[in-house]
Parts: sequence; C-alpha cells; structure tokens
Amino acid sequence: MDKIQMYRQSGIDEDVSRFGEAVAGRLKERFDQIDEIAEFNQMKVIRAMQESQVSEACLTGTTGYGYNDLGRDKLEEVYARTFHTEAAIVRPLIACGTHALSIALFGNLRPGDELLSISGLPYDTLQEVIGIRPSKGSLFEYGITYRQVDLKADGSFDFDAIRKAISDKTALVTIQRSKGYESRRTLSVNQIGEAIACVKSVRPDLKVMVDNCYGEFVEEEEPSDVGADMIVGSLIKNPGGGLAPVGGYIAGTKECVENASYRMTCPGLGAEIGPSLTMNTSFFQGFFLSPVVTAAALKGAVFAASCYEKLGFSCLPDAKEGRHDIIQAVTLGSPEGIIAFCKGIQKAAPVDSFVSPEPWDMPGYDDPVIMAAGAFVEGSSIELSADGPIRPPYNVYFQGGLTWPSAKFGILMSMQSMKEAGLIQLPKGE
Repeated sequence: MDKIQMYRQSGIDEDVSRFGEAVAGRLKERFDQIDEIAEFNQMKVIRAMQESQVSEACLTGTTGYGYNDLGRDKLEEVYARTFHTEAAIVRPLIACGTHALSIALFGNLRPGDELLSISGLPYDTLQEVIGIRPSKGSLFEYGITYRQVDLKADGSFDFDAIRKAISDKTALVTIQRSKGYESRRTLSVNQIGEAIACVKSVRPDLKVMVDNCYGEFVEEEEPSDVGADMIVGSLIKNPGGGLAPVGGYIAGTKECVENASYRMTCPGLGAEIGPSLTMNTSFFQGFFLSPVVTAAALKGAVFAASCYEKLGFSCLPDAKEGRHDIIQAVTLGSPEGIIAFCKGIQKAAPVDSFVSPEPWDMPGYDDPVIMAAGAFVEGSSIELSADGPIRPPYNVYFQGGLTWPSAKFGILMSMQSMKEAGLIQLPKGE
C-alpha cells in the first residue's frame, strides 16, 4: 500500500496528500538541523542522568509526606544539571505552567515589591495571577504592583525603556519566551540573554524569571545558560516528553528555588515534603525522551508553516525562520478558519478523534477559545494539538506531535477540513 492510498483510507483526499508529500520532500535540510539539536540535547540529558547516578530504586515512589523520596530528589538533580542551575523543584503537585509561574512569583515577591515584565503583556491566564485582570488572591491583592515594557514593533527588546523602567522598587523581572496568543515572534535564548544582561547592568541584584513554556530543548541552550535566575515550565509540554501525566518545574538559583518551594507547600517545610506517588518512572522517562519528542513537534511546525504559506496564509514564524519554541501560528482570518483547522487536528488524534471541538468560555480567558487536543494526557501541548481565541486577527496556534508522522497527519487533516469547508484551494502543479 502506498502513502496516497494509506492516507485516503484515513480520510485525506489524493490532492491534499500529494500536496503534503511535495512540501515535505523539500524539508530534509531543515529536518536534519532539527535532528542535530535533538542529538545534542539528548546527550545533555543522558549525561545529567548518569552524573546524578539515577538507579532503578529512583523509579519507585512515595506517598503521604514524601520524606526522603530518592527518585524525586534525583529527578530534581537531573533537571538542575541539565539546565545548569543550582537547584530545581519538579513536582506532580504543580498542576500546570501557570501554577508553576504563580508559585515562583509568590515565592519571590513580597508586599510593596514591583514586578516588571519586559516582554509586554503576559499570557492570558497569568494576567489574573498578577492582577492585571482582577481576580481573588492575585499579587495585586497582596500589595505587589506591576508594570510592563512592551517589545518594539519588530518584536525585539526595548533596552532603553527597560533601563528607565527599573527602579529601587523593582524586585523581579519576568520574560515570556513564547508568543502566547500574541502576534509576535518567540524570543530566542540569545535575545533573552541580551535582555538579562541589560537588566543586570542596571541592578545586578535583580532577579530575572523566564517563562520557558514550549521552549525547552528547541535550542542547544536554555535561558538559565544566559543568566536567568529562574526558568519555569510545565511537564505536559516539552520536558514531559508526552509521558508525564501532570506536573511543572522551577529551576534556578538555590535562593529562588527555595523561596518558591515555601510557596509550593508551606513555610518551614518547602521542598522536603511532597510525594512523587507513582510518577517517577513517567517523569524520568519523559524527560529522557523530551529532546526527540520536541524535535518531532518542531518538524510538524515547520511542515505546517511550509504548507499554509503556500496556501496564501501568513505564518509566524515563517517556513524559513529559525525556531525558538514549538508553536506555529497561522493567521486564518476568520472564526470559521480557526474552527475548521481545529476540527481537522482533532480528527487526526489517536484519542477522541470522533469529537468535534467548539469554542467556549474557558476560565482565565477573556474571549471564547477553541482547543483541539485528542491527547493521552488531557491538555498536553506536546501532543498533537491546536487552539486559539476567537478574536481578530483569528490566529490558530498549532503545536505538538509525539512523532513526526502524527504531526504530519494532523496538518494534512487540517487542510482536508479547511478544503471541505471551502476555505482553501490547493495550488495546481504540486
């Protein structure tokens, strides 16, 4: 059975599959570059696990208080070694990326402090944590103020404005690496390093936190390699490798991580308690696999941009740009486009492929959001997924794919869905 027939049996028209094959056939050089980075990062993880002397005993878990959890402690050592930080906390107690960021912020800020964002407005769900949008229990309610410096029109840091914005009251600077639901480029590790150097030139004592969600293992370096005091992320994104069923991490200086641990549990106990339950194997194995799983997602993102640019849509990043996270934004120009795209992604999923996603009012968002994610782990962004707020310019955000073939199939099915809705016309001659 050839590919065309195989895809036809899965609901892909011949013209869609031939178009996809033609596009994929021109991506070998890009894919080779992605594989080179994955190999580098894979060795980095293996070396960290070996240096930490991970043993079979580390794969068992604890319950209750979780005192002396060998596997938990070794896992956190592996994260710290991999990300070149002094310490790390990696816990199933952390429910999501926003929760991890909230722990890091509340742990390292005090009443009267000022939080300064130098990458513009943070992601929707973090706005309620900060108090930009009123919410019970926000930093604002605890007397912590907030200011921001927007990125320049070209998506770069405004260094002059950053220097002017830093005051004696500023206690922590935050940088969001990924674009979130904004129409901007993701920040590279090199750009983040330059911004951190700018901050430290004004106040060497100032703590800098980087929201690292979606960016782990996309480049050879992480923000912690270029001066970040904390990097924070979710285990159901890149570092969980598709196997972590829940969790988040905070890696950084000993002081910052310790401060965060007291917010994660309670003062006086911090990181000493918190059982790993039955999750150590999934956490270790997921982290081990994460460089190659991230590479698969990156290949899917490059393929998506290459296909949709040829169909006349604006893509960010475009098909030829370097990658700094796994997210591919496509401007579809209408609610119908976002919905059709997401329906196609859902149809390509291994789980709940028969479900039809619809926009709804999700907690933490101002606009209705549609999410397609037929995943083994609910809400997992490293698995094949797509989502977007129903608001102009009607961007859809595609990410994930535990394997390159599954990511490819997802994009083919998204085009099939768009075609059936009368929203695209395939170019002739492909």
